[in-house]
Amino acid sequence: MGVHPNIHIPKESWPHWTWYAIECVIVIVLSMVASSKITDSIEGLSPEIQNYVFMGIVGIIFLVWYIGIRGFILKKKILRNRY
Repeated sequence: MGVHPNIHIPKESWPHWTWYAIECVIVIVLSMVASSKITDSIEGLSPEIQNYVFMGIVGIIFLVWYIGIRGFILKKKILRNRY
């Protein structure tokens, strides 16, 4: 009985970029939930200012994750050659 060179290996067939997309969606959702809780705790904001504070906190959490935690603590580059 011979060996078949056309073996399906799941690790090589799964697109690698989907893990980055899943991570990005998780970070955005968590930052939006945290930002809404933080913004609700601040009293006396008009709706216009509340929107700016909400999106500012979302942006800060997103940047802290990708630049601070992922870049310096975990030492994982966002854009790099895999090969």
